Amino acid sequence: MLKRFTLFIALLLCSRVLFAGDDADSLKQRPALLVNHVDSLRKQLELTAADSLKGPAYIRIAEEYIRFDTISNKKLRREYQEAAISNTMSALHYFSRYNDSVGLRRCFDNLAKVYHAQKKYPQAKWFVLQSNGISRAFNDNPGIIESLLELASVKSDIKDYTLAMRDLDEALGISSQKHYAQLESQVQLHYALLYNTMKNYSKAAIAMKRHTAIDDSIRKAEEAVMIARQKIADSIELAKKKAYMTGNSVPYALNLSKKQPILPYSWLSSF
Repeated sequence: MLKRFTLFIALLLCSRVLFAGDDADSLKQRPALLVNHVDSLRKQLELTAADSLKGPAYIRIAEEYIRFDTISNKKLRREYQEAAISNTMSALHYFSRYNDSVGLRRCFDNLAKVYHAQKKYPQAKWFVLQSNGISRAFNDNPGIIESLLELASVKSDIKDYTLAMRDLDEALGISSQKHYAQLESQVQLHYALLYNTMKNYSKAAIAMKRHTAIDDSIRKAEEAVMIARQKIADSIELAKKKAYMTGNSVPYALNLSKKQPILPYSWLSSF
């Protein structure tokens, strides 16, 4: 299955030259923390001799830029997006060389996110479908659910509500069957967003209540686990203290508070 990506990937990699110079020129305008972190990652990349390690290095750089949704400045946000694409394409080159399915899926997810944000829906849809295909090939249920959520979001933006609902229904079925509470919560949130877009506010409210209820259940379960762990830790600590006190107690027969008899000097001198 991965071989069929080769031709398309080759064409995509050609576009890297469009963004190669953009990274270095725009770094000066970016926050110092990002600049320092990216510079550090690039230095690590330069020291990386093995090609098999370059894909992960490039994807780490790309994911620094993929936080573009926190940037309010439109020009700077666009620069982040293009840098994310450029570095992801570099990572894609190495991951495809070694048929690294996990790395490829990570690249496809990143590219789908960027193109979706840029409202390039055909590209976003194509990449998320590739991610979904890899997840299905390896029976990666969480990966399937996450790609279905992204796919439903893209379809919702292009007003293909029926197909978006179908994707969410499948995601709900898997998350419910496999007892993925956190993912099921995300599915309900996406239902709420979709129904809200469709102006079906009553169903949106129901989905949001389900999302909140699942999150509350998760929180209570986590709190119960924390309390149980603390009780176990307290019991162990108490047992240790009791063992220490027992081991260091003075026997009653050896009570040093009683005055001991003094032996006569004449008896001691016989030794």
